Amino acid sequence: MNDRLAGLVPCPRSVRAQEGTLALTQRPQVIAGTDRPGDLPAQQAVSRVLEAIPWPEPALGSAASRQVTVTTNDDLGDEAYHLTITPDGISIEAGGAPGAFYAAQTLRQLLPGEAWRKAASRETTWELPCAEIEDAPALQWRGGHIDVARHFFPKHQLLRLIDAYAALKLNRLHLHLTDDQGWRIESHRHPRLHEVGSHRDRTLLTHSKDPNRVYDETPHGGYYTLADLAEISAYAAERMITVVPEVEVPGHASALLAALPELGAGRPPEGGYEVEPNWGIFRNLMSPLPATMDFLRDVFGELLNAIDTPYVHIGGDECVLDSWREDPEIDAYREQRGLASPAELHAAFLRDVADMLAEEFGVRAVVWDEGFASTGDQPGLLRQDTIVMAWRGMEIARRAAEAGHDVVAAPVLPTYFDYYQSDLETEPGGIGGPVGVVDVAAFSPVPGEWSAAAREHLIGTQFQVWTEYIRNGRELEYMIFPRALVLATVAWTGQAAVAGQPGRLPEGSELPAELAAGLEAHLGRLDATGVEYRPLAGPRPWQEGGTGPRRHRSGHRVRDVTAHLDELAAAAEQV
Repeated sequence: MNDRLAGLVPCPRSVRAQEGTLALTQRPQVIAGTDRPGDLPAQQAVSRVLEAIPWPEPALGSAASRQVTVTTNDDLGDEAYHLTITPDGISIEAGGAPGAFYAAQTLRQLLPGEAWRKAASRETTWELPCAEIEDAPALQWRGGHIDVARHFFPKHQLLRLIDAYAALKLNRLHLHLTDDQGWRIESHRHPRLHEVGSHRDRTLLTHSKDPNRVYDETPHGGYYTLADLAEISAYAAERMITVVPEVEVPGHASALLAALPELGAGRPPEGGYEVEPNWGIFRNLMSPLPATMDFLRDVFGELLNAIDTPYVHIGGDECVLDSWREDPEIDAYREQRGLASPAELHAAFLRDVADMLAEEFGVRAVVWDEGFASTGDQPGLLRQDTIVMAWRGMEIARRAAEAGHDVVAAPVLPTYFDYYQSDLETEPGGIGGPVGVVDVAAFSPVPGEWSAAAREHLIGTQFQVWTEYIRNGRELEYMIFPRALVLATVAWTGQAAVAGQPGRLPEGSELPAELAAGLEAHLGRLDATGVEYRPLAGPRPWQEGGTGPRRHRSGHRVRDVTAHLDELAAAAEQV
């Protein structure tokens, strides 16, 4: 098979090489194959990809450009496509605009590496291998999460990542916009949120468990204006990516409470609330009283006026409920509602927020799996159409799916890309690890042992990048790539690419040849685009952790994390 056909990421369902090549001396013309209503959006999706490519400049008197014929077919899924390349031209048949867009991305991967640069190539002719490709994703939710609360990343970095995600046919960008360490959303109704909550005085450099803490003593902050968020949302939508904004409730709220302390529960900490410079779990919670719901209605109204999305992530995780238990007004409110415990009040609060999002804004709520576990698996406490994002392992994912919730598989091992990538001493530090590309390749997002009903509710998977120890765009790209290439393949195919269990693979385990070829090819495309990935062999000298605060350190070993998750699961059972 032609090397370019073997270098597609994610690997298509069917690739049949054909004799010959198609010579292109300039950008091909996109035309409609029929006059069906869906053809125009599909044409536009293909044109958007082709227009971003720096095609060779046509020579004077050169022949007219080749054609890309685009048609839609209702018998195909919206994201499915058939791509045919012959010596005379290109045809794309797709279920809808997303499928046409993905066909164009496949087409771009079949072009020379120069097609991934910004400036026009000096070459006069590009050749495409002739082939017939049929493809469709197994999972509808294929995402990447970025925590912009712990460390802020400017808009241009997000737009750059959207392009990189789109090239891998990922279709969700989960933005973690609020946390203890920063509030990243402009608010006209409550301007103190971005005026106060968007920055902190200093940042912890060492591991949160290190007794000898070191801070940078430098202010850090930033926020996205509502116009920025509208632009990010529109830019992503053009590339078939849905932005999923996350506003954490009721925990991870220190930055919010530093701005609006009246929304807090119980007694404020000594000295008052502050935007946290430290990492960890804090007891600062929003009050579950009606005034908080009025506030959230304002915030979600502004946010959803900017971001066009059917989903809002509302967090619900890592909530220490002591302040609710100790607050007489909140405890009386719990009794008034007939709720037996703070845990039931937590579940009811998430239900109230989900109801408000659905009834007033027409969007579905997403929660971390504590939002499901706090109900004690009791039906009716968590709104049934709430999506559960399972980070504490596939067992809690199974329980949520069997309870009828749609589930996104996001287990710490191996989808947490803030974990360092190998045991090399030169590796920059992370919160734990290692999680390598082979661990990601061994991940099966749809376990075969699940019941058929549970598997139907497993709608997708995504990777998470928490940024406590990721300070800038170069470090962010290093942690995302190349692992995102493997996760995109797992999400597209719906199955592991390597036999075994992440974190327990035999030493020296390698990627299968087909996936390894795809990775090598796509790393060349990342070189052309300027994305600063981690080479498969290890960090480049300037990417190493060194001997300072970014040095490699044990943190949470994978085996330690597994034990910790077992403890959390046991605690959830007790709740």
